[in-house]
Amino acid sequence: MRVLLHVCCGPCAIYPLKELRGEGHAVHGLFFNPNIHPYTEYRRRRETLAAYAESENWPVILPREYPVEEYFRLVAFRESERCRFCYHLRLRQTAGVAKRGGFDAFTTTLLVSPFQKHDLLREVGEAVAAEYGVPFFYRDFRAGFKEGVARSKELGMYRQQYCGCVFSEKERFFREES
Repeated sequence: MRVLLHVCCGPCAIYPLKELRGEGHAVHGLFFNPNIHPYTEYRRRRETLAAYAESENWPVILPREYPVEEYFRLVAFRESERCRFCYHLRLRQTAGVAKRGGFDAFTTTLLVSPFQKHDLLREVGEAVAAEYGVPFFYRDFRAGFKEGVARSKELGMYRQQYCGCVFSEKERFFREES
């Protein structure tokens, strides 16, 4: 099966790529993450993924555009539901590329993280799949999270400390002063 794998970052791609290839799937990647802020963080994750993809002889689509405005328009005044809108934006783009590219299915590396909302990811993925007519290949990759972390450290990959959006960065680093 030809699978288009939405990739949030290089380290999160390690385990899903290994698993999908191990099952005999032809896997292509797509880096589409307008939620990542600031741009320097976006660029660093993109560059890390590009280097990893090259080392794995893995075809990955690395668009040049950075449509952060689209992300902010979607989540403005809906910050409590930001993950739903963010997942929808990224998976919708992935499904569209999968449809145009003749892929059999699409999935996402977000499914490797124990910090993501898996039920919501699955719900959004299936809704987008119905809209585009390309199946969402759901797989709970969380069992390989620690393996991916260890391998990324061995490879000296850049590892981010927050999901990517400015809101998750704030949650990670901001602490009210007493």
